Amino acid sequence: MTGSKHELAGAPIITEVKSYLQRRCFLHLPWLIYKGDTSWVPPLLLQVKAALNTKKNPFYRTAELRLFLARKDGRPAGRIAAIINHSHNCFHGEKVGFFGFFECINDAAMANALFDAAKRWLAGEGMTVFRGPVNPSTNHDCGLLVEGYGMPPQVMMPYNPPYYADLMGACGLAKAKDLLAYKLTPQTFTPSLHDLSARVARRERLEVRPINMKQFEREALLIRGIYNKAWERNWGFVPVDDVEFDYLAAEMKQIIEPSLVLIGFAGGEPAAFSVTLPNINEALAKINGRLFPFGFFKLMSAMRKVKSARNLLMGVIPQYRKLGLDLLMYKLTVDATEKLGYDWGELSWILEDNADMRRLLGKVGAAQYKAYRIYEAPISSGSPSAA
Repeated sequence: MTGSKHELAGAPIITEVKSYLQRRCFLHLPWLIYKGDTSWVPPLLLQVKAALNTKKNPFYRTAELRLFLARKDGRPAGRIAAIINHSHNCFHGEKVGFFGFFECINDAAMANALFDAAKRWLAGEGMTVFRGPVNPSTNHDCGLLVEGYGMPPQVMMPYNPPYYADLMGACGLAKAKDLLAYKLTPQTFTPSLHDLSARVARRERLEVRPINMKQFEREALLIRGIYNKAWERNWGFVPVDDVEFDYLAAEMKQIIEPSLVLIGFAGGEPAAFSVTLPNINEALAKINGRLFPFGFFKLMSAMRKVKSARNLLMGVIPQYRKLGLDLLMYKLTVDATEKLGYDWGELSWILEDNADMRRLLGKVGAAQYKAYRIYEAPISSGSPSAA
């Protein structure tokens, strides 16, 4: 859909991103949407470019991407990415077309035009379900913030204005799944919980150790094996191959604190892992998305003052669950964050129907404080969106 001088004033004009200038507009649009919003953390532009780079990012070996930009009265007003993740559809036996990188002014007609553009392309590729936001998959940041406004997001978590949920509803998208975030402080772990984790470790012959950064590639391979076994039955999970996992691990390696990345063993066998990252968003807020020319030095300086962390991955292989490995890893993570001088941590995301994990978090004193939602809608070949 392209615009012309005959377009009605105020009508949405949607264009597929093709040129350098259109792409630049797509990348910089959030700075217009979030102007004056103190809870928004400007993303690192280099990382966003990498996430959308279909030539270099290994995710796109089995995925396709189209970007759409919206204008209103000649000015940028919205954006969306349409994504086909063939690995997901093959693993789950679905025909899902995903959307992500969604940003929009508070205008339902504009949002609907963006969704229509994405659906039209996805329908042409044979997709029957429209789902998102994912940026660009569930192995990256995903979901729409629907509860817990007023606080900046943690590292690798999304943020959006409250009116985005209204736009989703107005455009016919419904809840598919909620992803929950919990808040935990060192004070939550009482002496009895510390004692319990120690007794569990002795009784069940459990061992948990931090990652060995000198053997990073070997350790990453070990964690990938545990991850694919531990998460296999999770909603939205897609196995990660070694090339994509290495790419993601290399990104995280730059900010890893070794004492916060743990590998668990039961009877000497690899059984669990936990990855907690310093909340680099506290530092990113100070550089406005740019590392150069002076952002890198500001970032390094700000990283020394970070006071929170996010536990973004934890998994226990099914046969080793309910031995206490998860409790032990939480205990050691809390100990490490105290030594680092952190005040609190976020555990996210947790599926709303993961009863076992939510029960454990309640026992250790973590409290839910945010919720993110994945939406979906049917893509009908007879609908205007797919015409």
